[in-house]
Amino acid sequence: MSSELWAWTASELADAISAGRISSVEATESALARMEAVNGPINAVVDPLPEQAMEAARAADAELKTSGPRGPLHGVPITVKINVDYKGRATTNGVVAYKDLIAPEDGSVVRNLRASGAVIIGRTNTPCYSMRGCTSNDLHGHTYNPHDKTLTPGGSSGGAGSATAAGIGAMGHGNDIGGSVRYPAYCCGIYGLRPTAGITAAYNPSQLAERPIVSQMSSVQGPLARSVEDIRITMQALAQPDPRDIWQVPLSTMFDAPLEHRPCKVAMLAETDESQVDPEVTAAIRQAGAILAEAGYQVEEVQTPSFHEAMMFWRLILGNEMRGGLYQLMLKNGDEKLKKSMALMLEGIPEIEGREEFLQAFAKRSTLLRQWQMFFVDYPIVLTAMTWIKPYLDDLDVIDGTDSDWFFRAHGPMMGTPTLGLPGLSVPVGTVPGVPMGVQLISDRYGDRRLLEAGAVLERAIGATLPIDPRG
Repeated sequence: MSSELWAWTASELADAISAGRISSVEATESALARMEAVNGPINAVVDPLPEQAMEAARAADAELKTSGPRGPLHGVPITVKINVDYKGRATTNGVVAYKDLIAPEDGSVVRNLRASGAVIIGRTNTPCYSMRGCTSNDLHGHTYNPHDKTLTPGGSSGGAGSATAAGIGAMGHGNDIGGSVRYPAYCCGIYGLRPTAGITAAYNPSQLAERPIVSQMSSVQGPLARSVEDIRITMQALAQPDPRDIWQVPLSTMFDAPLEHRPCKVAMLAETDESQVDPEVTAAIRQAGAILAEAGYQVEEVQTPSFHEAMMFWRLILGNEMRGGLYQLMLKNGDEKLKKSMALMLEGIPEIEGREEFLQAFAKRSTLLRQWQMFFVDYPIVLTAMTWIKPYLDDLDVIDGTDSDWFFRAHGPMMGTPTLGLPGLSVPVGTVPGVPMGVQLISDRYGDRRLLEAGAVLERAIGATLPIDPRG
């Protein structure tokens, strides 16, 4: 374990603080010093909260002496994404027009993290409207990958991924409607969980209007961290009930008990004819498969239901929902990179004209989800790619001439699951400093714990994920 507290995992810090070996003030001071030292080169935290963080740390230490730890993250310094409500701060979502959209109270994420005892040291960057796989906007600027500035840090939770990988906070909060937790984790060489839809509360009091139905059903809140155990204890906090969230299911106890070793059958998909595949991606998947097999999992290389078909459904249904409202706001308030990226997403997607046609199209969700549910009966876990290509060059989605068919085929395993509500875990198998890589584990709805247990097996084999120094 490093002597530098900023390099400790969230679970290490929580245990040491609760036992009185260190104080939250010490942990927070170390995290703030790390932020001051390395945030400049990566621009991951765009709303630092040093005064508020120190006040919360002092309160956490005082509370510990009188009544014990408040929750699983008591006194632990973390970050949250700037598209969730933090009382008294602007929920900008990376949009210049929202720079003064002040949250009247904490949203579900901040409320639950604070209730768990966490100390929020800053808020992380996101692309404009949180709708790109790269992270930059005209309000807060460009966020860079601490491994390699030429690579995207991912999006839309690129600030969370970059900060957590660089040791700014022990955990970074993100959200995922098409890969926005898992992809930054993949690009930054850390862990990221997209929970089953409905487990984590997500209400924001500042939201200008209720989100459309497909977005409500597909978007989730999730953690990015440098260890699987940190994912587990953060989910204890994020899954706490909030009656303001009408989609939430009462499953907060799912993450309470320590992870067990429960091997099961695993379907491994290391190659596909649905996309071009980078050999390094295939190699990482096969490496993960060998680790799981050695640990007692029954790993079989089999064909899964089509990721490409699920991804095309995601593009069709979400793209047409956005055409009905959000896309017009993007055209009005968005920056030029967002507009170019959205043009790539909508390229070639049929426009659904009427109510009946949209409802018929949306009904296909049941068919696709049923196929996957039947597959999970035989194979409770799928081991496959995060994307079929390595983390791509920054701003690839806005480069003239980018082939949209190639681009989205490559992202099938990432984009195919959100509209189906399935959980996915990004694991940094194959990552070395400077060269991020990883795999994805997918399970049936509410199979989140199963994913973490398999992820913990992989973590023990690949070793600890240490913070990256972006200063070179």
